[in-house]
Amino acid sequence: MRITPAAKRAIMIGSMCSLSYLAVYVARNILGAVSPQMIESGLFTTENIGTLSSVYFITYAVGQLINGRIGDKIKSKFMISLGLILAGISNFLFSTMVSSPLSSYIIYGMTGFFLSMIYGPMTKVVAENTEPIYATRCSLGYTFSSFFGTPLAGVLAALLLWQGVFAASSALLIIMGVICFIVFTIYERKGYIAYGRFVRDPKKGGSIRVLIKHQIIKFTLVAVLTGIVRTTVVFWLPTYLSQYLGLSTESAALVFTVATFIISATTFVAVFLYERLHRNMDLTVLVSFISSAVCFALVYIVHQSTLNIILMVMAIMSASCAASMLYSRYCPSLRDTGMVSSATGFIDFMSYMSASISSTLFANAVNSIGWGNLILVWFGLMVAGIIVALPYNKLLKKA
Repeated sequence: MRITPAAKRAIMIGSMCSLSYLAVYVARNILGAVSPQMIESGLFTTENIGTLSSVYFITYAVGQLINGRIGDKIKSKFMISLGLILAGISNFLFSTMVSSPLSSYIIYGMTGFFLSMIYGPMTKVVAENTEPIYATRCSLGYTFSSFFGTPLAGVLAALLLWQGVFAASSALLIIMGVICFIVFTIYERKGYIAYGRFVRDPKKGGSIRVLIKHQIIKFTLVAVLTGIVRTTVVFWLPTYLSQYLGLSTESAALVFTVATFIISATTFVAVFLYERLHRNMDLTVLVSFISSAVCFALVYIVHQSTLNIILMVMAIMSASCAASMLYSRYCPSLRDTGMVSSATGFIDFMSYMSASISSTLFANAVNSIGWGNLILVWFGLMVAGIIVALPYNKLLKKA
């Protein structure tokens, strides 16, 4: 079968973005994967790990807001390659300069900020240089990478000491940063990539008004709720496995690796569901939240370890299906506004700010209300997602 020039362009751009984003998600999931090791070493407490994750999420979130806006102004290759390289350097420094909690918070926070330079500009370059159908598929490609990076972090955690895991991920980030700059430069010369192809039409109103018309409020709430599950719940999964289900540190790391490897298939599940629901994005999000709520309710009820883990994975995957629609379908659809990077950065900002707050709250909640009641909190968040995802516009028209 002959590949069209448009499809070839999409494959070339999407492949490079997916590989780059894989490096990002290996790095950002390492702390969660090695947290049991770090706690056992005596250098960190559970509260320290919770604070580290919160600092990371805050700097990553603020960075998304800032860098998303900058990403609409300058070439994506500079943002992406520089972010990867600087994140690699700061990530390595974190593992070698643990002299005090404060210094570790500062350095790890820098990693979060530098990694935030990548997603918004990446989504923009895909949306502006591929046809809509290919833009969605490219976005699904690096959404898959974001899920697959978690089990890779788990593999590294199972093979190396925590300092070695950070060093390996740092090398991956720096190498990908250099490769990304070279490849994007080649793409520019071949005409695969051009910048500034779409700008906002002033006749349609101000930027905020345009985004509101594109349901930015609804999908921001979706980002907040799914961000807590796909980011914070996954982050605390190894600790949940060891403390609540009683698995050893080694077993928890192994189960975490297998579980997150399965979760990495969420992208394909989301596409299957989306196609089955006649490419109805809103309905796909609603069904995803309903499924996740049911699974979290069963996680609370079922205490047998194997079944509990299966249900937990299904709950996370269901919520992540909603996130897949958000980042692979909704964000690229904003290309006509000329604000893909800014809007994506804002949505990610809200997602990770909620993850930051929830990570600290979850760490404290484990000691105060216990894991069981925390599961009920996760169930309640998914119920809130159902309420947000209801098709209010269609209901009002029928009324």
